[in-house]
Amino acid sequence: QVQLVESGGGSVQAGGSLRLSCLASGYTYNMYCMAWFRQAPGKEREGVASIDSGGVPTYADSVKGRFTISVGNAKNTLFLQMDSLKPEDTAMYYCAADLWVGSSQRLDKAPYSYWGQGTQVTVSS
Repeated sequence: QVQLVESGGGSVQAGGSLRLSCLASGYTYNMYCMAWFRQAPGKEREGVASIDSGGVPTYADSVKGRFTISVGNAKNTLFLQMDSLKPEDTAMYYCAADLWVGSSQRLDKAPYSYWGQGTQVTVSS
């Protein structure tokens, strides 16, 4: 049973940084594609960044150059380093994983079977 637990959310002023973590259990990391999604109130859940089992990242245009996705040395923790945060980054952030996701679908929510409960990020102006 795959379990994903996010942490690291909080409140920060615009221009600040946060680092989100997702602790994974119940599977072998290098078999999975993992991603970060976010959902703001009244909006659809959108893909932010993903990383495949080979370590290749994909980013949404809105976060390129500001966010960095990575995997810890133990291969059971996914990170999202968020710099130069903007008020429009305010959302609940979710970690997701699945066995394999096509390269054109890495930021689509439909292919991912496993989800965490989310961690709130609030950016004030």
